[in-house]
Amino acid sequence: MATELTWLGHGSWSIAAGSHQIVLDPFLDDSPVAPIKADRVEADFILVSHGHFDHVADVAKIAKRTGATVIANFEICQWFADQGVEKTHAMNLGGAYRFPFGRVKMTIAHHTSMLPDGANGGNPAGFVLFLPEGNVYFACDTGLFDDMRRIGAAGLALAALPIGDNFTMGPDDALEAVKLLEPERVVPVHRDTWDLIAQDAAAWAERVRAETRAEPIVIEPGGKIAL
Repeated sequence: MATELTWLGHGSWSIAAGSHQIVLDPFLDDSPVAPIKADRVEADFILVSHGHFDHVADVAKIAKRTGATVIANFEICQWFADQGVEKTHAMNLGGAYRFPFGRVKMTIAHHTSMLPDGANGGNPAGFVLFLPEGNVYFACDTGLFDDMRRIGAAGLALAALPIGDNFTMGPDDALEAVKLLEPERVVPVHRDTWDLIAQDAAAWAERVRAETRAEPIVIEPGGKIAL
């Protein structure tokens, strides 16, 4: 069964990998663009990149309802454990672990990570998922950094990159990120949730086609990508 990725708007994803359901950074109930709400999401694992409200808002309610394991840095795992989440798996930057659906590596991200109540959210991160059909890189919330070249050296079937600007990379830096990563396909995310991060994704995709070998995929919230 092929892996299928569904963009849930902003930085949120639902990933069906074989018989396993993975959710990344669920921000659904309060998101103005999410196609579904948290009570309709199934999850065996929840990946959390950093502590900001628009990435952790629905983690605890999904984890408690589904029994999912939260995968995040140590500080965020402890924060959710204190909220009654029973299953967590703490990681840290550069570390990798093989889960039932595939191997996950936590990568660096240049951002911040304070949790909604002011608690220490540890270091922000991205993730590389090593899946049977290909490797997928979720840059999550980050600025451009040259070590993306090393992340791409693993060989990427797909990269999900923020292009919204202001809080993350904008279109120009995201284009440079594609050149460093050299993925087969790339999808622009963390955009158009609010006017502050509105971007012309189609125009960015044309630049990707003109200046790189990657195939850009522009989808709207609820859109799916098959590996």
